[in-house]
Amino acid sequence: QVQLVESGGGLVQPGGSLRLSCAASRNIFSFYSMGWYRQAPEKERELVATLTTGDSTNYADSVKGRFTISRDNAKNTVYLQMNSLKPEDTAVYYCNAVSSPTTYWGQGTQVTVSS
Repeated sequence: QVQLVESGGGLVQPGGSLRLSCAASRNIFSFYSMGWYRQAPEKERELVATLTTGDSTNYADSVKGRFTISRDNAKNTVYLQMNSLKPEDTAVYYCNAVSSPTTYWGQGTQVTVSS
């Protein structure tokens, strides 16, 4: 069973930065892609950013230019660097990994952007 453990969430003021981490229990190259999704209260879960083993990235329009997804293969960890945070970025952020046909999810980490 694959485990994805997120960390790095918290409370930050508008304009601030956070870096989320997602540590996987196995070699991240075994996944076709890894990424981050988020879910705000009373809203559906939405894609934030994804990264494939071929280094292709995909970002939601709302975070382009502000968020960056990256990985550390030696640590089996994927990161989400979030800059210029806005109140509308407030959500639970979930790590995602795809190894067809299975999709794995982490437990989520809360990000709150508020003054």
